[in-house]
Amino acid sequence: MAVSNLAARVLFAVVAIPVVVAIIWAGGFALAALLAVAGALAAAEYFQLARAGSYEPLEVVGVPLAFVLPIGVFGYQIGHFTPPVLTLGAVIIAAVFALAIFARGPGGHPIGAAAVTVFGILYGAGFLSFAFGLRYHNYAVGRAAGSALLFYPLVLTWISDTAGFFVGRSMGRHKLIPSVSPGKTVEGAVGALVVCAVASWCYAKWVLPSPHVLLAMRPVTAVVFGIGISVAVQLGDLAESLIKREAGRKDSSHLIPGHGGVLDRIDGLLFALPVAYLAFTFPHVLLPAIR
Repeated sequence: MAVSNLAARVLFAVVAIPVVVAIIWAGGFALAALLAVAGALAAAEYFQLARAGSYEPLEVVGVPLAFVLPIGVFGYQIGHFTPPVLTLGAVIIAAVFALAIFARGPGGHPIGAAAVTVFGILYGAGFLSFAFGLRYHNYAVGRAAGSALLFYPLVLTWISDTAGFFVGRSMGRHKLIPSVSPGKTVEGAVGALVVCAVASWCYAKWVLPSPHVLLAMRPVTAVVFGIGISVAVQLGDLAESLIKREAGRKDSSHLIPGHGGVLDRIDGLLFALPVAYLAFTFPHVLLPAIR
C-alpha cells in the first residue's frame, strides 16, 4: 500500500509540475483559469470540512464565487476591469447575505452561514489571487521576470515543507503543537526556517539578477524574506490542520491520488502568497537590477 501510495504521489507530481510551470510561464487567462479551478476546489473542500464541523455554509453560491474571484482579480490586474479595489469583496459579501436571506431565514443561522461562506471564498480563492500581483508586479518586466517572481514563494514553500519534514523526521524530539498537528516538531520547524533562509539567499543571488529577469534583493533582505515565507508556510499548514481537527478529518478530500485534497497541497502556499506580495510592496525590498 505504501509503495502504491508513493507511486501515485510521484506520478501526480511528474504530470502536475510541468503543467503548472507552463501555465505560470504563459500567464494571462491560462493562469486565471488555473487559479479559478484551484480556488473553487479548495473552497468546496473547506465547505465540506465546515459541514463536518457542524457549520452550514452556502456552497451553492460559495463555490461559484470562489471560481469567479480569481478571474475578476485577473481582469483588474490587466486593466480590463477597474472598479475600486474593495468592490469584489463587497459584492461577494452582498451575494452571500442575499442568498442567506432566502435560503436560511432567521431560524437557519444566517449570520454563521454567511460568515463561514465568505471566509471559505476568501481563504480558498482570495489568497490564491495574490499570485497575479506577483506575476504582474510593476518591476517584473516580461514573462521571465514575472514567472521568476511568482516562482519565488512557490519554490520556498516546497523547500520549507520538505526541509521541515526531513529535519523533523531525522532530528525531531519536541512536539510543536501536538493538539493541532501531532507530527510536527520544534526541530522540524527550525530546520525549515534555516533551510528556507539559505534557499531564499540563493534564489536572490542567482535567479533574480539573471539576464532575463533583472531583479535584485539585498542578501540580508533575502534571508529575512525566506524566514518570513517559511513562517507563513508553517502557519498555513497549521491553520488547515486546525480546520481538519475540528472537522475530525485526516485529509481535506481524496481528490489528488496520494496527496489528499487541494487544500492539503496548497495550505502553506495560501499564506505564503499574500506575505510575499506584501513584502514586495515595501520600499527597498525588491529592486530592479542594474541594467
